[in-house]
Amino acid sequence: MARAAIQAGADAVYIGAPKFGARQAAGNSIDDLTTLVREAHRYGVQVLVTLNTLLTDDERKEAVQIAWQLYEIGIDALIIQDLSLLQEHLPPIRLHASTQCDNRTAEQVLRLRDLGFKRVVLARELSIDEIRAIHDAVGDTVELECFVHGALCVSYSGRCYMSEVLMNRSANRGCCAQMCRMRYDLLDSSMNEVLDDKGQPIHQRYLLSLQDLDRSAYLCELIEAGVTTFKIEGRLKDADYVTNITAYYRKKLDAILSPLNCSEASSKLSTQYTYSFTPNPEKTFHRGGTDYFLHGRTRPMANWTTPKSTGELITDIRQLHPGDGLCIGDQGCYVNAIRDGKIITNKPIPQFTDFNCSGSKPAIYRNYDIAFQRSLYAERRVPLDIVFEEVPEGFHLSFTPILPNHALSTVNRQPSIATFPYPHESATNPERALRIIRQQLTKLGDTIYTPRNVTIHSQPYFIPISQLNQWRRTLLENL
Repeated sequence: MARAAIQAGADAVYIGAPKFGARQAAGNSIDDLTTLVREAHRYGVQVLVTLNTLLTDDERKEAVQIAWQLYEIGIDALIIQDLSLLQEHLPPIRLHASTQCDNRTAEQVLRLRDLGFKRVVLARELSIDEIRAIHDAVGDTVELECFVHGALCVSYSGRCYMSEVLMNRSANRGCCAQMCRMRYDLLDSSMNEVLDDKGQPIHQRYLLSLQDLDRSAYLCELIEAGVTTFKIEGRLKDADYVTNITAYYRKKLDAILSPLNCSEASSKLSTQYTYSFTPNPEKTFHRGGTDYFLHGRTRPMANWTTPKSTGELITDIRQLHPGDGLCIGDQGCYVNAIRDGKIITNKPIPQFTDFNCSGSKPAIYRNYDIAFQRSLYAERRVPLDIVFEEVPEGFHLSFTPILPNHALSTVNRQPSIATFPYPHESATNPERALRIIRQQLTKLGDTIYTPRNVTIHSQPYFIPISQLNQWRRTLLENL
């Protein structure tokens, strides 16, 4: 999943530690994280590791040991919730305050800043005015990160106790039982079922199941309010979801940054992304969208019909293909065929008896688009500046990767440089000699690099193609 995020254009990935992450089922070994750090840093991408559950007294020692292991493999920051860790001997590593700290006020953010946190992940429940007020109070003394997309919890960030009370599984310990995704009755004070606006009892519906967060329409507004980092909730999602949603926000953000013509923007945009698809949030896991409390209480925030992925509304069965997945109410099925204006499914669905080209009720949604899934491909390339120049003893060659300015100090931006002793033999065809030098040095093949600028400070000497290829391979291996 982290690789998918990197290829689709993420500037950073956040990911669970071997233990003590807020998703108990999403831990990662030190060996895997070591591999990820090495790969991510080649692209200038940060790796932020979650160590963000509340800890018991006898767990703190192990948590500190993990923190040191993470520091030694070169991660860029730790995301933590339990402030008792600050009393321990932590490595000199950058700290981010998890949203589980319930960061809703300027006072809380200032306190965390004074405790040494470099970034604070704001509570999801804040409005744009509240975010702006926090930034006005803290200025640029601490970075502000906010969620823009993904699953929402019905309780306040870091203050969910329902799972612990009802199932003895604490959300603050990383083992939420997902109580908000279950069915409930709605009763009045006399224990009678409340009626909905159609006069039907509100019985066994998903009353607490929020739609997914979607603030993609408000990125400019969030930037102006002082947000420095946009966070997409993506753990326990599949790689198709991660690719689609990351690409969706990458394209939106680049469209905002490009006209600014600032150094940060130009560096980001120098990275080249190739997408074989048009990003669309409705095409992968999608419960509907809400901006939550960003502009006050907006409706609807919840989906009482189903807690599962609904996808996109289908108004014409000619949109469908065999293999597509459908959602009708809280039931799901697959399309086997479209025959005589009818959808043939892999199993009977009680609510689904007469949908045809005329668009009869009930509403159906496609939550798995097989054609879209097959089209998903994203590739990221790092621009490379190449300089070739003659020196008295031969030739000097440098390959300099152009990495984003946001990347932290653990990311190596050093160029690959070498001097190769070789005779200066005049070329019989100067124009062709220079063209061959340029062609061979820019054949970067299946590496992660793509040539940006190629500068040649040399007379047109004859150099065998095999020799140029060897020099190119040497510098690429060094990178």
